Amino acid sequence: MKETVSAGGIVLNGRGEVALVKNGPDFWGFPKGHVDPGEDTLTAARREVTEETGLIHVALKLDLGSYTRYKGMPSGGDDKSEFKTIRMYLFSTEEEKLVPIDPGNPESRWVTIDLVSEMLTNPKDREFFESVVPLVLKAGV
Repeated sequence: MKETVSAGGIVLNGRGEVALVKNGPDFWGFPKGHVDPGEDTLTAARREVTEETGLIHVALKLDLGSYTRYKGMPSGGDDKSEFKTIRMYLFSTEEEKLVPIDPGNPESRWVTIDLVSEMLTNPKDREFFESVVPLVLKAGV
């Protein structure tokens, strides 16, 4: 089994909505991805947010820590060939338009905080989000 490190973000807009991205036909999650060689997790998270949402100007609000899970599958199951440690950051932005650059993540949308959990495909992503909601609400935009 391959072990990897990924980084990404929970991005809030001025209305308190969260950017979610679609990976494949049915997998919804946060903008995140692998950390490139020589890259730190914050730089990787900013890059992934830009690639998967098109957002360029994001302000760091908080380091939300890390969680682990297997690579997700479009069905919502686990691909046990890859075990990830995912470092997440909270960002805010004044930008409203989401225009993904990465063809592997063709769609992104703003979602109200109360609907984020039910939209997330991977249960570990959902569990992590629910654990940091108080921090997200406190930090606000």
